[in-house]
Amino acid sequence: MMRMNRRHIVAALAALSLPTAAWGKANKKRKVATLYGLIGKMTAKPGQRAALAAILVEGISEMPGCLSYIVANDPANADLLWITEVWESQAAHVASLSLPSVKEAITKGRPLIAGMESVAETSPVGGQGLKAAK
Repeated sequence: MMRMNRRHIVAALAALSLPTAAWGKANKKRKVATLYGLIGKMTAKPGQRAALAAILVEGISEMPGCLSYIVANDPANADLLWITEVWESQAAHVASLSLPSVKEAITKGRPLIAGMESVAETSPVGGQGLKAAK
């Protein structure tokens, strides 16, 4: 398990700010988009998963540039959450870290987090339910 620090908590609640890659090589007629995606695996303290999930979901309202933010329970582990995000750009994600709702979620959620076990960066290309980038 990764040692938890402020950066990991911010990453878990609002994702990491890592480099992003462009997608769209297959469709050269369209403007190349630079969607930015993150997948986080967060362990709540025992018995706190539902409370932590509620804080994460509540803290995501009104995030400019956020196309998708999904918090999901792991069916095999009562303390595990998966967070999957898609942003219009890495810059939109980074800007979200200064939003009052995200800062509040970090403050409320921090005591309920046991750790971050892994985080992956992705370059989304689309999918069912993904709002279109502007």
